[in-house]
Amino acid sequence: MPARPRAYSSRAQLTHLDERGRVSMVEVSEKEPTKRSATATGRIYLNDVAYRLITSTYPEQKAPYSESEAVQKARRKGDALTVAQLAGIMGAKKTADLIPLCHPLALTRVDVQLIPEVVPGGSAHLKDRPSVLCAATVTCEGKTGIEMEALTAVSISLLSVWDMLKAVAGKEMEISEIVVRVKTGGKNGDFSRTQ
Repeated sequence: MPARPRAYSSRAQLTHLDERGRVSMVEVSEKEPTKRSATATGRIYLNDVAYRLITSTYPEQKAPYSESEAVQKARRKGDALTVAQLAGIMGAKKTADLIPLCHPLALTRVDVQLIPEVVPGGSAHLKDRPSVLCAATVTCEGKTGIEMEALTAVSISLLSVWDMLKAVAGKEMEISEIVVRVKTGGKNGDFSRTQ
């Protein structure tokens, strides 16, 4: 059963501020370690050329002369989705270095998947949109949540796709819909996004 939304009182406080309002890392030494897991997802929308590049096999031989210089440059960078998958794994492992008040966690698993798919436009006025869906699941045995690691893995993966395809998609790309889908473990209980 999904957890009920947390009710916030008028006395709710930011956990990263001390009683004087100064920035402070949350104290977790009294907490018991539990198995924790979080899955986050996000999406990058592409143009048709970029989508064709990531869904076709990269040729071993030199690209045909008829291809644009931008397409040839994108091909030389390699398999965009494999690079992005590795970037996401590395990002999850480096979260505490990137987000100032995150606790370093000993991750036990990082699984990043990138799935090319066309999102239906939904009506005659909205055209179908090529995209890549990223899903990252991160687990650990720890004293604090692991959502930031999952969100970082997704964000870094999608930024890596952007970097790999910017020569052909440039400003047409859009990163959006980055959310925590599922969280397990910890005193606040499990969470599953319904939408």
